[in-house]
Amino acid sequence: MKKINDLYNSDLTTLTHSFQDACSNKEFKEFVYSLNIKEETLIKYTSSLQDAFNEYRNCKNCKGLATCKNSEKGYRYTPIGENKIINFSYDACTKLNKELNDNKYKNNLSLFELNEEIKNASFKDIYKDDKARVPIIKYFKEFMDNYNKGNNPKGIYLYGSFGSGKTYLIASLFNELAKRNIKSTLIYYPDFLVTLKSSFQTDYAEKFNYIKKTPLLLFDDIGAENCSNWSRDEVLGPILQYRMENNLPTFFTSNLTIDELEKSLSTTSSGVDKIKARRIVERIKQLTVQHDLISKNRRS
Repeated sequence: MKKINDLYNSDLTTLTHSFQDACSNKEFKEFVYSLNIKEETLIKYTSSLQDAFNEYRNCKNCKGLATCKNSEKGYRYTPIGENKIINFSYDACTKLNKELNDNKYKNNLSLFELNEEIKNASFKDIYKDDKARVPIIKYFKEFMDNYNKGNNPKGIYLYGSFGSGKTYLIASLFNELAKRNIKSTLIYYPDFLVTLKSSFQTDYAEKFNYIKKTPLLLFDDIGAENCSNWSRDEVLGPILQYRMENNLPTFFTSNLTIDELEKSLSTTSSGVDKIKARRIVERIKQLTVQHDLISKNRRS
């Protein structure tokens, strides 16, 4: 029995020395004593407390999640005292919580055939040196005010030069509304048609109805597709008709004016049908106001 006590006392002495050595670091000492746990308990957990202290210090000097040095990125090893024992847990750091909250709104945006980076589009990053953007941004502000009041504002048919930032502008609006928990969908129209057609035997109806009913919708680069009777009369026409009847804001970007789009939609491999093209364009006019954006190519 004496030997067992001797071993215990020896271990306790070693732990005490280790704890005292660790406490020579003033910051560590302040850290452990701020836990309001008796010293005799702290001594038993010296090694784990040192690990917790190191992670606490990493968080204190952290410049962002990308440079996180903790064992579990975005989390901190944290001591919690309970009676005569200390439990340790991994708690999410403030930067992780902030990033999660900042990015949560992005779940309100659905993309079809568009790069995920478009979810980062923001009003604050819009080029302010281009006067051509001023009336568009002004309309966006009016749109948000009216939409919040339930006034069913019209979307925009935004046309103009290649690379002028048309898609980015509308994505910025959708992102701003996403922060207010408003859902939207952005589709790169030419590629979406290809994807939709290939889903005839699988989830065609699901995709079609989702696009038709989404609260906010952007047809990106309309007029760049290979127009067919199917894409015009069985896809675009019914979607626009439904959205017009249900006051669902719909947006378009294009390199074509509305008159040029009508001409493009009238011609398919089956021939020319100006009447059906006119019907599509009339629906677009009912759904939108038209703005042009003639600017330098921001992609070059």
